[in-house]
Amino acid sequence: MAAINGPVSTGSIERSADKGGVLAEIAEFWRQFVGAAFSPYRPEEHYMRGPGPAWRKKHGLNRTAH
Repeated sequence: MAAINGPVSTGSIERSADKGGVLAEIAEFWRQFVGAAFSPYRPEEHYMRGPGPAWRKKHGLNRTAH
């Protein structure tokens, strides 16, 4: 997830503008945002919901619902 670290004071904007950092900060924010928003990893697709049919067959359980 992309996050903004906190409020930015005008003093910090002026200091970073001296170094050309405002555009770099905006570019970095968007790079992180797009990377997090379109990440191919979805942990909910890999979540184990319990023993499957192979485990039940091995342990002699015929029940499919718990």
